[in-house]
Amino acid sequence: MSTKVYDLGHARAGDKGNTSNVSVIAYDERAWNILRAQLSVERVMAAYAHIAQGPITRYELPKLRALNFVIENALGGGVTISLAQDAHGKSLSYLMLDIELPG
Repeated sequence: MSTKVYDLGHARAGDKGNTSNVSVIAYDERAWNILRAQLSVERVMAAYAHIAQGPITRYELPKLRALNFVIENALGGGVTISLAQDAHGKSLSYLMLDIELPG
């Protein structure tokens, strides 16, 4: 049985220009340990490959039990000029939550 990110935490997304910022916040310490070990830049890039060119940078915020992914070249040039308005904000955090993790 596989685990999805949404089983372990919730997500928030933001943007600045052509860069998306998606954070995953673990529900508890057990979930944090799994996310920290398994939610890699490579796994996130595979999920976002159809809309993002990258690079992606991952930041760990252990006191918050959160991972923050900065996904560059992801918004079709920027939210205000993109023709894909649906691909911003909540849609991008839902994409993160749908990532399958091994296990």
